[in-house]
Amino acid sequence: MRYLMYFLVIFLFTSCAKEEHTTLMQGNYRALLEVQDGELLAFNFKVRNDSMIEIYNAEEVIVVDDIVYANDSIRINFPVYEGYIAGKFSDGKISDAQYIKESLDRYVPFKAEFDKSDRFDKGKTPEVDVGGIWEMLFTEDDGNTFIAKGIFKQEGHIVSGTIRTTTGDYRYLEGIVDGNALKFSAFDGAHAFLFTAETTDSGMEGYFYSGNHYKASFRANRNADYELPHEDTLTFLNEGYDKFAFAFPDAEGRVLTLDDARFKDKVVLVQIMGSWCPNCLDESKYYAQYYRDHKDEDLEFVALAFEYAKTKEKAFNGINRLKERLDIEYPILLAQIGSSSKTKAQEKLPMLNHVLSYPTTIFIDKKGEVRKIHTGFNGPATGEKYVAFQKEFDDFVKKLLNE
Repeated sequence: MRYLMYFLVIFLFTSCAKEEHTTLMQGNYRALLEVQDGELLAFNFKVRNDSMIEIYNAEEVIVVDDIVYANDSIRINFPVYEGYIAGKFSDGKISDAQYIKESLDRYVPFKAEFDKSDRFDKGKTPEVDVGGIWEMLFTEDDGNTFIAKGIFKQEGHIVSGTIRTTTGDYRYLEGIVDGNALKFSAFDGAHAFLFTAETTDSGMEGYFYSGNHYKASFRANRNADYELPHEDTLTFLNEGYDKFAFAFPDAEGRVLTLDDARFKDKVVLVQIMGSWCPNCLDESKYYAQYYRDHKDEDLEFVALAFEYAKTKEKAFNGINRLKERLDIEYPILLAQIGSSSKTKAQEKLPMLNHVLSYPTTIFIDKKGEVRKIHTGFNGPATGEKYVAFQKEFDDFVKKLLNE
């Protein structure tokens, strides 16, 4: 009996002394963001170790390596963008959490489910195959509309692809077909996108949610031949202007213009962008590498950042974080703070008919003449379109350099 009591005490002690997790439990998670209409935006991530998370969107993997624990709280900071996830932390789990963008006063409820690797729960057998090209029309709450091109592929329940608009693509989208219902999403730290639709083999109707602050309806029809207007036809110099000009400061307070010596007798590419913008990030990755490969030629890049951060300090923090993460060697100037409004951006650049998109690139030849303006950016999620863009870009720059 004495030995039996001894073993009973040891068992109870070890059972009660279960190891408490002081960091996130390693493994797969499904994250859920509460958007509108009771809908949940799902995405997947994996905790690799105490200080690294990987976020997954189809083929995209985003490495997050800034995780802060403080008492009973946790904060997950994204690599480039201002947004972060913050909440309570207990025994390896997150509770009472939100996805937060302070400068925009946006707070989206967030929760994470451990040991879940499906993005959305699979229910009914798919009744349709949405793979292919779709002509899409979006209608916003105020009645404004915009066109888009859906490019999807489907394997069983799983759908992936992207949506291109005249201002760029919605990057890596992933989801499921459940019966005739379609859901797909993307989360990259800056944007939280959810699309829901009812589908047939030839059409779909649904809604597009961005976080919990934006909603648009959409209709789509199959159209294998559909194409958007060419990106080089949308933005141009207003009548009465024959030059592009700017005067904005860098992080050291030096105001740069196109009259600066570094730009004289060179081909100059001016990038209109923001450190908060995923399409700008994709474009900046490409430009940063291209500049490193060609900076010994008569070529210069300069970026004009339109930041929604409320102070210069926060705006330059975002710009510097972007430069460091991507190893950007060309200057990024601060053109605007407190708003990413395209209308206000156009007021800073009155020679343009409009600023339709972040990003937009102005190609200027060695004589200072604007030779082309490219609106938006079709990034790696667009597949063949991205490959074609790179060739077109390289050919045109080389043509300007050889003049």
